[in-house]
Amino acid sequence: MSGLLEECWAITDAAAGNRRQALALAERLGLPVRPLVLEPRGPWAWLAPRLTLGADLALPPAERARFAPPWPRVAVGCGRAAALFTRLLRSSSGGRCRTVQILDPRVRSRHWDVVIAPRHDGLTGPNVLTPLGSLNPIDEEWLADARDAWPRLTDLPAPRIGVLLGGPRRGIPLDEAWTGAFIEGLRALQRRDGGSLLVLASRRTPPALATALRNAFDGAPGLHWSGKSDGPNPYPGVLAWADRLVVTPDSVNMLSEACAVGCPVHTFARTPLPAKLARFHHALRKGGLLHDLQTGTPLHQPALRETEHIAATVRRRLGLL
Repeated sequence: MSGLLEECWAITDAAAGNRRQALALAERLGLPVRPLVLEPRGPWAWLAPRLTLGADLALPPAERARFAPPWPRVAVGCGRAAALFTRLLRSSSGGRCRTVQILDPRVRSRHWDVVIAPRHDGLTGPNVLTPLGSLNPIDEEWLADARDAWPRLTDLPAPRIGVLLGGPRRGIPLDEAWTGAFIEGLRALQRRDGGSLLVLASRRTPPALATALRNAFDGAPGLHWSGKSDGPNPYPGVLAWADRLVVTPDSVNMLSEACAVGCPVHTFARTPLPAKLARFHHALRKGGLLHDLQTGTPLHQPALRETEHIAATVRRRLGLL
């Protein structure tokens, strides 16, 4: 291992979901973790990770010193931009840096030691691991820490229903018609069970959707968070204290994290989902992990926690045990 840093680089672009997955895995590999946010410029950004010719110029001059030897012992990347750098690391280090890529890199998996892609992507290969959902840090210790950090949420009436809002994507408009039907579903849920609604927007949530939810339940027990103007993001506390979670159908990451909590998880889709996402939803439903918004609360909800198992497999394959 001469010339290598005894650490793990967690490489991503600026996307929060990619950073979360890379760090969740890297922190379980038993090495000090160095997070790196690297944004290649064109044409490498457009063709990552396929285009490697001249890739020493992919980063602006001011950022190149951050991606330079000594190389790490292990690098974990998430997303196509990161895949360019994890691919380069394997060759630049003479094969001594072991590389792990999360999400389908859209080129042959042989360019990395391990590729981790969710099952609904349909990627296969001897070095490919296929969890059901996305990787995340949620386990009992994480939930306990979140409860300690957000004790005031216990004052809200039970059942506490966390409502996690994503945003539109191709085939899932989350438009005015969807919003109206979604609000009616939440109203029916609250009429039936009482309790409180804890509504959280994300960076992708259209302001109109967040505002409609806020207006619809103004004065009802609960909270609404749409951004920094509402104070610190209570997302960890909402997950930790929720008796039930309702998640918009668009985000694999949010659905995976909700299903990791171990409370009932519901979603609402008015029209057929895009094929890949439909396969993911179907697998969650088949495993008893996801339910329609109109469905009653199941008596038992398993928790989807795959990150530690994936990390153990990666440690074994990379000789980190």
